[in-house]
Amino acid sequence: MTHPDPSTTPGPAPAARTESTNAPATVTASADDRRAVTGKRRIAFAVYVADAGQLVEFQAFLRSLALTNPALCEDVVVLHPGLPDASFDAAHRLHPRLIPRTAGGRDDVFRLDGYDTVVALTPAMVVLGRLDTLLGLRTGVAAVPRPGPNGAPGDGLLVIQCQDLDHPVPPAVAEDIPESDLVPLDRRYDFRALRLGDDLAVPEGVVVLNFAGVGGTTCTGPAHAARARYDLDDEAFRAAYLALPGAKHPDLLLHLALPFPDRSRPPIDLVRQLAEIHRGRGHHDRAVALLSEAVAGRPDLPRCHETLGVCLMALSRYEEAETHLLLATASPDFAPRAFGQLARLAWLLGRTEDARGYALAGLEADPTDANCRAWYTRTSAMGITGRSSAAAPPGEQLAHVALFADGEENAGDKVLPEAVRSCFTADTGPDRWHQQHAHLLVDEAALERLNARRAVVVGGGGLFLPDTAPNGNSGWQWNIPDDVLARITAPLAVFAVGYNVFDGQRYRRERFAASLRALVERSAFFGLRNHGSVARVRELLPESLREKVRYQPCPTTVARHLDPRLAEPAAREDTVLVNCAYDRAGLRFGHDYGHFLAEMAAAIRAVSASAEVRYAAHMPADERFVDDLRREHGLTLPVEPLYLLSNDAVRDLYRRTRLVIGMRGHAGMIPFGCGTPVISLVSHPKLAYFLADIDRPDWGVSVHERALGDRLAERARAVLDDHTAAVADVHDRQRLLWSATRDNLARLRELTGLPDPFGDPDAGPAVPSPRSAADRDHASRPGDRA
Repeated sequence: MTHPDPSTTPGPAPAARTESTNAPATVTASADDRRAVTGKRRIAFAVYVADAGQLVEFQAFLRSLALTNPALCEDVVVLHPGLPDASFDAAHRLHPRLIPRTAGGRDDVFRLDGYDTVVALTPAMVVLGRLDTLLGLRTGVAAVPRPGPNGAPGDGLLVIQCQDLDHPVPPAVAEDIPESDLVPLDRRYDFRALRLGDDLAVPEGVVVLNFAGVGGTTCTGPAHAARARYDLDDEAFRAAYLALPGAKHPDLLLHLALPFPDRSRPPIDLVRQLAEIHRGRGHHDRAVALLSEAVAGRPDLPRCHETLGVCLMALSRYEEAETHLLLATASPDFAPRAFGQLARLAWLLGRTEDARGYALAGLEADPTDANCRAWYTRTSAMGITGRSSAAAPPGEQLAHVALFADGEENAGDKVLPEAVRSCFTADTGPDRWHQQHAHLLVDEAALERLNARRAVVVGGGGLFLPDTAPNGNSGWQWNIPDDVLARITAPLAVFAVGYNVFDGQRYRRERFAASLRALVERSAFFGLRNHGSVARVRELLPESLREKVRYQPCPTTVARHLDPRLAEPAAREDTVLVNCAYDRAGLRFGHDYGHFLAEMAAAIRAVSASAEVRYAAHMPADERFVDDLRREHGLTLPVEPLYLLSNDAVRDLYRRTRLVIGMRGHAGMIPFGCGTPVISLVSHPKLAYFLADIDRPDWGVSVHERALGDRLAERARAVLDDHTAAVADVHDRQRLLWSATRDNLARLRELTGLPDPFGDPDAGPAVPSPRSAADRDHASRPGDRA
């Protein structure tokens, strides 16, 4: 099977580039490193270089690695006996993640700190093929067997799983590896050139060619010709890499393309690729600088104008963005995409009619364009923009700033706003609430509408995320300039917001940190939905503000206490629901997606003996799991498309199943809130944070876990075999979250002046009103509720 290489997403920065936890962060581009939480593997190549002469061979190795695996960029640790730093300058030009370390010898590869998997090579090697198979290995120490006492090579390739060498005394040399730890590799992964002499061709399929024992590089023959392909000067190497087809790793591409040679104008497609990399990392200013120069006086570059427009929009330079996006519409090939972006831009600025017009123009260019269709539908449905006609006077309403999903968007983002409102009022509809989508620019008119309300509630959800609808005003998802935030006079409460940065994700912290500080200073209440988020946000704040950050669980986790209709059902369906997520797949899975899929197939087969396994898709993209599982492992799962259901139907489905195995945060929190046992597939820190809050870390299994299938099946069978106890445990854990929520709501009532919708803490709350017509219709159908 060939999977899209997730490694094309930037991985974590080297361990030396971590942030201080004692002061606000100032690093602009370091990666978030939460491997200890997610269990994500840290992989490195390691090469021992004995002298300056071997550095020349090592440089050929680096070129071969990049040219044969252009989408791969892991740390390359260069072990050496104490060579001067300047010795590595040439090698640094070839690779962006080169880490020289002083070592006593090659066998120090067994003692590298900070890595889970180490691929040990030698300067005498060149790479001729893809290394995916090696990076997917998970056990022992893999090597091509050699003659000797235990077959371990002293000068050959090794793939070391560090946890398997956790012996009282780590191996001092390769020959000391316990035989039980050795995993045989096919010889094509360490093929000895010595076997070929000067006349035999290199066998087809050789991945790593090892010149150990050949002596010098002056000999002739096919093997040496294969190596000679990588004896390039820097300019030729850069040109060869940039000319390769297919995916390239962003770190390598930036490193080898920039700076551009002074004497040549770079190809426009390359400029756009680099701009897209900067855009993906939140460096929109760098993308704009590159593209502005490239498109100057060139209206005939629609694709570049589209990318430039999107990047300008991310910097909140909206007028300039609109100009470039309009230029992009001149091309029939790019007009639908550009019109879709124009519709989003106009919507962000509250120009609903313009947004609808742009979306319609995009549909006229391409009636099948899904993005333009979604924007036309959204802007045609009144109420989405926050300009609903309220029955109650503004002064009696609360304003709610959140993500308000519609259409086939994430089901969790549809359920969440209603859950937040249920904490404050029994009526969660537009009569009592003024809706302000977080992505809409808060201009003077919007500020006036917010200040007219009794209070402003921001949340919940993972709003502290830099790359979902980026803006230059705040650096997170609420599109509000600091000076406007400072003029909010209504009481401001940040409620159950999450810090949602992915493990390994890079982002610019300065704008976010400044906006965050202003937000905390202005807020009368600042509550984050897990203690992990509390800790991360406090790291970015000065000491004087850290204590204002409080813990407020996500209201979806206490749904049974918010809505008495979610009481334990008389009977549950004999089903287990599984959910997976694929946004930012490289950050979630690293090199382990094939492993994850195989282990999940084994677990599902095991669990299917006890209950019917079905798939719960929170959004259409989630269904990739079902497709991959069927194609690669012959398993077919029935799909429950939650993105098409009403909020009541989503809760009802989760309430009636026996167990949910979920990767999305709300695929765990919503069923838990409905009283259903959950097991989390941990691919994002927030899942582990939630389980830590309820003191049940064993309810989570990392997607990188070697024995994922066995652990998941064992845990699932335990829940199903004693389901009554499992449900009781959920209820017990939930009481802790409800207690924290009640304490916070008591403080918030002092701000809002609203009565307690729950009355006696031991009594059930009033039944909330449905949030939408769809929910009212669903609730009115007989048999839909127990």
